[in-house]
Amino acid sequence: MDFSEAYPFSGPHPQFSPDGEYVAVVVEYRVLVREVDTLRVVQLYSCLDKIQSYHWSPDSKYILCALKGRPIVQIWSLDEPDWTCKIDEGPAGITSARWCPDARSILLTADFQIKATIWSLVDRKCVYMKGPKFSDKAIDFDKDGKKLVIAERHDCKDYLTVFKCDGWQPCAHFRVATDDLSDARWSPCGETIAAWDSMLYYKILLYSIKGEKLGMYSAYKDALGIKSVNWSPSGRYLSIGSYDQVCTLLDKTSWDPILYCEHSPDSVELNDVILYREVDDPKADEENDESSQPASMYRVCQSPEDLPAAKIPPLDKPDPKLGVGMQCWSPSEKYLATRNDNLSWVVWIWSVEQSQLVSVLIQRQSVKLIRWAPDNDTLAVCCGNSKVYLWSPEGSSVVHIPFSKFQIMKLVWNEQGSSLVLADNATFCIGYLLDAR
Repeated sequence: MDFSEAYPFSGPHPQFSPDGEYVAVVVEYRVLVREVDTLRVVQLYSCLDKIQSYHWSPDSKYILCALKGRPIVQIWSLDEPDWTCKIDEGPAGITSARWCPDARSILLTADFQIKATIWSLVDRKCVYMKGPKFSDKAIDFDKDGKKLVIAERHDCKDYLTVFKCDGWQPCAHFRVATDDLSDARWSPCGETIAAWDSMLYYKILLYSIKGEKLGMYSAYKDALGIKSVNWSPSGRYLSIGSYDQVCTLLDKTSWDPILYCEHSPDSVELNDVILYREVDDPKADEENDESSQPASMYRVCQSPEDLPAAKIPPLDKPDPKLGVGMQCWSPSEKYLATRNDNLSWVVWIWSVEQSQLVSVLIQRQSVKLIRWAPDNDTLAVCCGNSKVYLWSPEGSSVVHIPFSKFQIMKLVWNEQGSSLVLADNATFCIGYLLDAR
């Protein structure tokens, strides 16, 4: 892997444009747009105040900047630098701002979820919607951008409203059989909505576009329940991570479990599992800078004793570090990578085809992020240090960043899978995969 120079940023982390050609960087009240290959600055936009969040439009032609302190949203054009748009929400305030799939409309959520507003950049019209239950979740567009689902709560009961994005008229409104809905998300095929309860309950429900109940799954009662939920890329599977250290896979044909991914070392069969443990690299140059971290490599282990024992944190404290809180699917849908929060330095990789665990990465530090490449089954892992850990079915490797005191806290693939943005809290660089250049 080759690396660019390190560049400063402040505020939100750098973001690739959806087409993968540019990377946007925020420095206080300015947005710099750089080419990915050369990192040459091609555009610079100055906002009216400090930028709290920003987003590329789906077609990579515009950048939305939310200035929540004002509260104002400013939009900039990549093709027409002199064009700009400003939306002032006034006393209602702005909690969140995002693009609609048409790349010409913006969805804003007001403070305290008083309302949600759709602003059109084409005809300057706006559409108001009833106050959503949340500002940053349970507001989801389907993959084709034709439908929007929003969660609401009235009289201590949860509801979902489905809108057609062509005209923003509601086409369905129905009550959800949850005690306290936590989130709702479309399946990738756009035919099913998954809605699940808060962490106090283990209950997930599946609904059709019209609100017909298609299925329901509850593994147990009277204990902390669901912690993470993810659809597989095709929508064939739904993975549910829970506080009992299990990730359960449901099949959409029946919504019954087809695989239980248990993360307790005592319950894992390691006969056909490859364990990769991070160890010191004996071939590394001993004359390291004092500020740099020691070089490391993976060692293949076979003994079950190499798998660390899980620790159960105190359950009488809020948000205990327990259960499967991190999971993501490979683009081929063959693999599922997970992290059990009370074994935060271990990454588990499961084969859906073989219905078993196939590999385990044992790190020296807690895993911060796991991300699959968008076009192949390569998994990138960061642990808050100056290394990127890569896994594929062919093997694993440790890649060292050539910068001292660089601690990777954010990792993002571009859409082509040819490069990654690697960022700590104040600087970033781009890593280029050698076989993709």
